[in-house]
Amino acid sequence: MDAPRLESIETLVQGRYWVREGLAGSFSPVLVGFHGYGEDAETLLREINLIPGVTAWKRIAIQGLHSFYNTRTREVVASWMTRLDRDAAIRNNVRYVAQVLDRELGSGDQQPPLVFSGFSQGTAMAFRAAAGVGRPCRAVVALGGDVPPELAGGDLSRLPIALLGRGSRDEWYSEEKLLQDLEVLTSQGVDARPVRFDGGHEWTDGFRSSVGRFLEGLQPQSED
Repeated sequence: MDAPRLESIETLVQGRYWVREGLAGSFSPVLVGFHGYGEDAETLLREINLIPGVTAWKRIAIQGLHSFYNTRTREVVASWMTRLDRDAAIRNNVRYVAQVLDRELGSGDQQPPLVFSGFSQGTAMAFRAAAGVGRPCRAVVALGGDVPPELAGGDLSRLPIALLGRGSRDEWYSEEKLLQDLEVLTSQGVDARPVRFDGGHEWTDGFRSSVGRFLEGLQPQSED
C-alpha cells in the first residue's frame, strides 16, 4: 500500500474590513489596525476610535481570514494564523493586506502617511505588513505583542519608527520580551520607543493618550 501524501492548494477566501474616513478625506493620513486572537475588526476599530485626535486619520481595521465561534458568547471572531502551514499563511495574509490597501488607497506618487497598528496577535501582522506590502510605512504601533521571528534578521530596516506598548500587569507580553524586541528593532536601525503603562493585556486610556501624541507628530503640517 502506498503511504498517504499531503498536498496543499491555494483557494479564494472572503476577507472583510471596516473603514472610517479621516477629516481631510483622501488627503488624510492612514492608520491600519490588526486585532488580537479571538477578536474581530469591529472591536479593534472601537478601540482605535478612542485614540485622542484620531479623527484626523483614515482608519482601516482588517479582520483575520480564519473565523471561528467564541464558545462562550457564540460571536464570530477570528485569528490570523496557526502553526499549521505557517509560511503559506504569512504570505496569504500579507497579500490580503496589500489588496485592501490597493482598493482603499490606490496607486500614485502622492500617498498619505501610513501607519500600521496591532494588538496582541495582530502586532505580528503590523510588522509583517510594514515589511511586506510594498508601500512606504511611517511607523508601527504595537501593543502587547512581539516582533515575529522571521523578521528578526533585517527585513524591518526600512521601518523608521516603532512604538511598543506594554502594560505593567501584562502576563502575555513580558518585560523581557519587550526588551528583546527593542534590541531587535534597534539593531536594524529602527527608532524603537517603549511605552510602559499601568494595565494588563489591553488597550487603556493611558496608552491611547501616548499613541495620540505620537500620531500627531506624524501628521503632515499644514502651511499657513
